[in-house]
Amino acid sequence: MKTLNTTHPFLHALTDFLCQQQQLNRSEHTLNAYRRDLIELGTLLPQTREPTRLDFQAALKKCSQQGNSEATLARKCSAWRQYNTFLLHRGCLKTDNMQGLKAPKLPKRLPRAIDCEPLNQSLDNSKTDDMFSARDTAMVELFYGSGLRLSELAALNKQHIFLDEGWVDVMGKGRKQRRIPLTSQSIVAIQHYLTMRVATPDETALFTTQNGHRIGVRQIAKRLDFWAKKQGFAQKITPHMLRHSYASHLLQASRDLRAVQDLLGHEQLSTTQIYTQLDLTHLAQVYDETHPRAKRKNKG
Repeated sequence: MKTLNTTHPFLHALTDFLCQQQQLNRSEHTLNAYRRDLIELGTLLPQTREPTRLDFQAALKKCSQQGNSEATLARKCSAWRQYNTFLLHRGCLKTDNMQGLKAPKLPKRLPRAIDCEPLNQSLDNSKTDDMFSARDTAMVELFYGSGLRLSELAALNKQHIFLDEGWVDVMGKGRKQRRIPLTSQSIVAIQHYLTMRVATPDETALFTTQNGHRIGVRQIAKRLDFWAKKQGFAQKITPHMLRHSYASHLLQASRDLRAVQDLLGHEQLSTTQIYTQLDLTHLAQVYDETHPRAKRKNKG
């Protein structure tokens, strides 16, 4: 790697840092981003070999004032911090003056809910004539029909499913258990899958691989993507998208935020409000139909 033309004292080890990152198999795109972000940092810092915390804060503020997005600021701050850590490990710095320095918090991005009609049509038309397709369809029915998290579905055992009663017991975050209703379609799909399920003698997992062992979270995500492509979906579909679709469609139909909160296993109602992304049209409709003042008819 060519020696970089920079004279800022703080960047004296930039070439060595980038060489180390290259040895760690960083992509060319990542290396170029590190190079640009650190050279830019040199233009924002005072000419000193060991900038202070205030110097870094001022540099971050200048980047923000230049109109950089929150994602860009987070990337720059990450590059600065990695180089700073590299210098610390080399003994080039006395103290970590970037400790605790944080870029602006990135906004929480939620997946878009899948349109109800094509999703239900795809589930109704799913072919389940072998173990793989039967298992995949049963998993999708559970994701969308009961709103399970990926980790929750992967952890399910046979004894957690009560097909006659129509319930599934789920161990959620913080090892908190909740009982969720099963849709009639989920019950049929799971019953059909169980007639083909392959399992070793001591395997308790509900969903297994062809070798009879519990299927992992990565494999579940891959199988879901395969199922979606097979059904003709142009977009990539993830377990979180199905959970989000479950919450959104259920809330639009029931308008019961508390019930959806319990079904999703959220501790805070505010989490459910963010997760389901209530649209203004729906809120206005609820207001018009429920608020006493909104329901009063004009007289005269």
